[in-house]
Amino acid sequence: MAEISDSGGGGQKGGKKRAKKQSTRIDMTPMVDLAFLLLTFFVLTATFNKPKSMELTFPAPPENIIDQPPIKNGITFLLTKDDRIFYYEGEFKDVDDPVKGPKTDLKELSFSQTGANSLKKYVLDKSKAMQDQILALKKRFEAKQMADTTYKRMVREAKADKASFTYLIKTDDKATYRNVIDVVDELNYNAVGKYVVVDLIKPEYDLLIAKVGP
Repeated sequence: MAEISDSGGGGQKGGKKRAKKQSTRIDMTPMVDLAFLLLTFFVLTATFNKPKSMELTFPAPPENIIDQPPIKNGITFLLTKDDRIFYYEGEFKDVDDPVKGPKTDLKELSFSQTGANSLKKYVLDKSKAMQDQILALKKRFEAKQMADTTYKRMVREAKADKASFTYLIKTDDKATYRNVIDVVDELNYNAVGKYVVVDLIKPEYDLLIAKVGP
């Protein structure tokens, strides 16, 4: 608050009366109190940034890798240096087999959002049947034709269907963490329910080195 105080004057000199001089003093106490109240309010009501994390489910290590059956409907992504990503479908074959077919050949994808060979388009095409099934369930749920628990259970079953693809994400020592997150984000965006991050095996690494060099 402002106060006006006298600073003297009013005396007479030579028979003339002088006017009193007045000065203004501003009391800053209420403003300081208000500033501290606002500061306390914003500190108590502010939301601090929470650490961002992503949950990944890793499979239990098999007791005997040789005896493990191959994953049916498997798609394997191989990530390496220079933001490059390769893939192959089905079981890995390092040699031509008259029964299982020709040896595995790696094909390349890109992390761009557009293009015929983009990771986004590839995953979208592969998961279209599952997404159509989930979309049909969502329409039935929104039309109140099924309960919430039933809808969630049927969505989980659609994602875990044996006919749907299982995606394996593998990296060498030159791949970046950001690329792994990009792949996982793309799979989550397309409602893919079955994906795991596993180790790169030696034949896969040798085939990858043949593509990109040491």
